[in-house]
Amino acid sequence: MKKDNYVTESKARGYSQRDIAIEGMLIALVFLGTFYFKIPTAFGYTHLGDCMIILATCLLGTKRGVIAGALGAGLADLIGGYVAWVIPTMIIKSAWVLVMGLVAFKILKNSRINLWVGAIIGGLIHILLYTLIKIPMFGLTYALATLFTLSVQTLSGVVLGNIIYSTIKSKLGLALRHS
Repeated sequence: MKKDNYVTESKARGYSQRDIAIEGMLIALVFLGTFYFKIPTAFGYTHLGDCMIILATCLLGTKRGVIAGALGAGLADLIGGYVAWVIPTMIIKSAWVLVMGLVAFKILKNSRINLWVGAIIGGLIHILLYTLIKIPMFGLTYALATLFTLSVQTLSGVVLGNIIYSTIKSKLGLALRHS
């Protein structure tokens, strides 16, 4: 296939080479935020990957935010040795972004606080799903004991992700992508 045909075909599918490169960078940011910026807790660790997932969703929209969040966080679990968490993490991060996107880009698309409300409601789903998956894996006591750190991590992700996006948007004049 000639180069010109590839570019034409990728644009026809809705993804330019630039889009693919940006998606890859945000997958990498989610991975780096999860894998390298770990804060030890009594039950494992908390991380900064969630704020990168929120940032990716704000910048790229729902569909591409799901890809960045699921692949970046899932890869961090895989490489970090948390193999049992790869699939649950990919599903839970995807659910968070899907709920955020539905609220922010569909239900409240004309509201000034759409990203915040979407991220918070999605974050509640994130907390609920992680807690529910921990019950059969480790028991109710463990699941409840990790609830506080999971909630802090999720809230931090919502706040930092939205602040970073607002800063980027104001400095570069970016327009929000809807999808």
